[in-house]
Amino acid sequence: MISASAQPAITVTAETASAPYRKATLRLIPLLMLCYVAAFLDRVNVGFAKLTMLGDLGFSEAAYGFGAGLFFFGYFLFETPSNLLMHRIGARLTLSRIMILWGLISAAFAFVQTEWHFYTLRFLLGAAEAGFYPGVILYLTYWFPAVRRARVVALFICAIPLAGLIGGPLSGTILAMSHDAAGLRGWQWLFLIEALPSLILGLVILVCLDDSPAKARWLTADEKALIENDLRADVAAPSETAGLSGVVSGIVALLSIIAFCQAIGQYGLSFWLPTLIAQAGVKGPLAIGLFSAIPFGVAIVGMLLTARSSDRRNERRWHLVTSFLVGAFGLAASTLFAGDVAASLIALCVAAAGCYTVTALFWILPPLFLTGVEAAAGIAIINSVGAIAGFVSPFAVGWIRETTQSTNGGMLATSAFMILGAMLTTLLPTWKGGRR
Repeated sequence: MISASAQPAITVTAETASAPYRKATLRLIPLLMLCYVAAFLDRVNVGFAKLTMLGDLGFSEAAYGFGAGLFFFGYFLFETPSNLLMHRIGARLTLSRIMILWGLISAAFAFVQTEWHFYTLRFLLGAAEAGFYPGVILYLTYWFPAVRRARVVALFICAIPLAGLIGGPLSGTILAMSHDAAGLRGWQWLFLIEALPSLILGLVILVCLDDSPAKARWLTADEKALIENDLRADVAAPSETAGLSGVVSGIVALLSIIAFCQAIGQYGLSFWLPTLIAQAGVKGPLAIGLFSAIPFGVAIVGMLLTARSSDRRNERRWHLVTSFLVGAFGLAASTLFAGDVAASLIALCVAAAGCYTVTALFWILPPLFLTGVEAAAGIAIINSVGAIAGFVSPFAVGWIRETTQSTNGGMLATSAFMILGAMLTTLLPTWKGGRR
């Protein structure tokens, strides 16, 4: 950290005020996005593997949903310790360790034989990945003040729909083209091939990622000082000795419940999108993969435009409420058009735009209420509660589908949680610089 007495005099213009943030965005966000694309591929490729893996291994829909959800149980248990460790040792070592571990575990799915193998690896994958997402959200608060954070977080979270945009066609191609190659089924090649980027990027992080602006050799002294001045003006300096009282406060509880609703929508759509596309009448893994890319592309545009509007107006609450309601409408509408590819696709595009924009906008909020070690623990706890939804959502939708022979009930329940999230967002108190 640069002390106040050591800071150089800075003549601040609009250009000099923005220059270090442009540098930081170009240096950090593409790498972090690539890492999260790899993470999300490894997290949700099980949705594409499901198209053939269940028949090969004799798994039921409920067993798949339970195993898919177990990822989030491991995630829940290890997320807060991982974020607290990152606060102590830095992002570079923490994120590299996470990526290499999850790449190895994801590749091991190629050798699953029984339901218990599947359950164990899904739990271990969640434990390995725990801390990556909340760690990055915390890491971005070290570089960008709140007034600049919506667009940056949205750019990073674009990795989720981008993973779908890339992963859908890629996964469909692997399933279609590698069937029985070298004695392995297509779903086995899917897990092996899509694990490689995580392993490579885990090593790249060790070389390319800086823990803080103070350690960035690509920033000038003036630029470092400007960023640190902006961050100090953003919030009161955190107390490292104040304990973790903030993480058990009412605001953390409220944010955690909203995170649960947000995650119900995101994962309800992510895990079941290939099935919903197939249910609409699209046949074959390659075609399903190509069609599934369209809602993710729409989601990227929606996220970036809404985040830009939120930053420009310095308004968070009602942008988030609106996005919750858009996602709820799209999910509900998707139940009305079974067998109609065009109408189903439009509804799923609306659902994806709403659900993923909610994810981007929601994660701007916790750092507005928490700082320092309380932010490290609080963000992890909030995301851990969201991870419980990641367990509940695929298992519940799988059980409903197996019981009713339709995903409609699951999508309607998911829509209801999005509406609840919108209602709870209106209860948030005003934060420093916030508007109602």
